[in-house]
Amino acid sequence: MGFKAQKKDVKQAMSSEFTSSLIKEIRANNGTIVRGDLTIKLAEYFGFCWGVERAVSMAYEARSHFPDQTLHITNEIIHNPQVNERLDDMDVQFIQNNNGQKDFESVKEGDVVILPAFGATIQEMQLLDNKGVQIVDTTCPWVSKVWNAVDSHRKKGQTSVIHGKYAHEETIATASFCEDYIIVKDMEEAEYVANYIINGGNKEEFMAKFKNAVSAGFDPDVHLQKVGLANQTTMYKKETKAIGRMMEKAMLKRYGPSELSDRYAEFDTICDATQERQDALLDIVSPEALSLSPLDFVLVVGGWDSSNTAHLKEIPEKYGVPAFHIDRATRIRADNTVEHRSESGEIEITSDFLKKGPMTIAVTSGASTPDKFFEDAIEQLIVLHKLL
Repeated sequence: MGFKAQKKDVKQAMSSEFTSSLIKEIRANNGTIVRGDLTIKLAEYFGFCWGVERAVSMAYEARSHFPDQTLHITNEIIHNPQVNERLDDMDVQFIQNNNGQKDFESVKEGDVVILPAFGATIQEMQLLDNKGVQIVDTTCPWVSKVWNAVDSHRKKGQTSVIHGKYAHEETIATASFCEDYIIVKDMEEAEYVANYIINGGNKEEFMAKFKNAVSAGFDPDVHLQKVGLANQTTMYKKETKAIGRMMEKAMLKRYGPSELSDRYAEFDTICDATQERQDALLDIVSPEALSLSPLDFVLVVGGWDSSNTAHLKEIPEKYGVPAFHIDRATRIRADNTVEHRSESGEIEITSDFLKKGPMTIAVTSGASTPDKFFEDAIEQLIVLHKLL
């Protein structure tokens, strides 16, 4: 559903709410600004990706196009708390989620329902169709591309091996389009699956390990005979590719080259924007880069439940550089503490994270973070450091 008449006004509104003069200044200065003793280095690629901007724009347009109708959204539009709060202010009603079960009781015939950038499960789509609602589908085209891949697996009688997090909204949606699937979150789990393909193993142990990450009736002795690779679009591109090679080699070793094309399938469904943001940060924190320009820490700005933002935090830590993942500027406090999300998902507070005197801090933001919210966090750093 398109809203051509609303596009111009919405574009102006989003520009006013989400763009940043400071970010433009840093870009114009080759990605670096100096404020007193503080040097800020900006990753080349960061922030809003095309799919996220498209989803938010469509939600805004829908509100403008249907001013008097009840609007619902099946989940957060994107993983950014302030953007979702803005939609709440616009009287877009979020479907309640109770222990993993969404309550669609409030959705009535003729209402308008927005599907978020992550997409929605096929069961949710069928339910909404039966209710006779108007759908505004903001699903990212890259996510739709993954769905096409798993549908191809289904038609070939292959089990989809999904590189992702089983509780993530996007992966839940993708799994709903599969006949048979298994979800692996990292190389360690993928290696376990590949070893089972080659050598077999303890079925009971296997099922216990993946109890929340397989389709109903999954049997590793049956459903790992033919597999196809898919992914959550916000995962590491290099890791997804490595998992693909691992699955391909396992099938080759188990069944031989003559059967490989029937036993294994892979399509390129990795989001370019995710990879660009990861590579841009790596350019700043790699050993070679750090030898030329050492960093005190990296500030990563994005929703605490944002998978792509969480992965950005992991990159500098891999190279020994501290990183703080915050979801909004107010996590940087006047008493020189920062409230941030740890790699394990816990919320922690670190004291005295800024030091008096010269400091160099790299900054980046997740694909769901508008430049204005990113600017607010950088400004907090600048102001607080001046006061030390």
